[in-house]
Amino acid sequence: MTSSLLLAVFAAGFVYGITPGPGVLAVFGIGAARGRRAGAAFLAGHLAGDVLWCGTALVAIVGAREISPTVFDVLGALSGLYLLWLGVKAIRTRRSATGMVERPMRAPLAHGLVFGLTNPKSYPVAVATFTALLSSRAATLSWDMLPQLVAISFAGGLAAYAILIAVVGARHVRTLYTRHEVAITRATGVMFVGFALSALIHAVPGLLSRRI
Repeated sequence: MTSSLLLAVFAAGFVYGITPGPGVLAVFGIGAARGRRAGAAFLAGHLAGDVLWCGTALVAIVGAREISPTVFDVLGALSGLYLLWLGVKAIRTRRSATGMVERPMRAPLAHGLVFGLTNPKSYPVAVATFTALLSSRAATLSWDMLPQLVAISFAGGLAAYAILIAVVGARHVRTLYTRHEVAITRATGVMFVGFALSALIHAVPGLLSRRI
């Protein structure tokens, strides 16, 4: 495996991790509201999803003709439904009589794990990112390279998450979030619903056409 290929895979993992989307917005909310440690715990759980989706994207690139599209449509539909539920809950966020935002207290690590595994942004963005950076080298990729490719992309994602953790722990970020928490949470919810509808629009027609 050449150094240029290693760098391209690392860059793909980094770009994938740093790209704004539901996961990035969620960690900003958690980190700003509960501190850098909670944000780091969320991202630690989210890494499991990153490994799954980046690995899936790499598998799709290496062996695109050997995998049924139904698998990805099912994943997209389930992910879309989950994010739709999260988005509606975020839109309904409000402050209590004491001025605190009413929201369930989730364990950041477990929440990150579930969120990462069901994030509908993940697969299409991973495929787009890895394809853009690896398309010129696709002919050189093989199945025996897959473990190394996943590991290197994971390292790129870790580098991206280190930057995110540093940012969400900054005092001015936490102050800004606390001041506008309800508006930010609701706006994030609207974006989540948008991502969910996009995932469902892309996944459901494929499932219905193959069922018919």
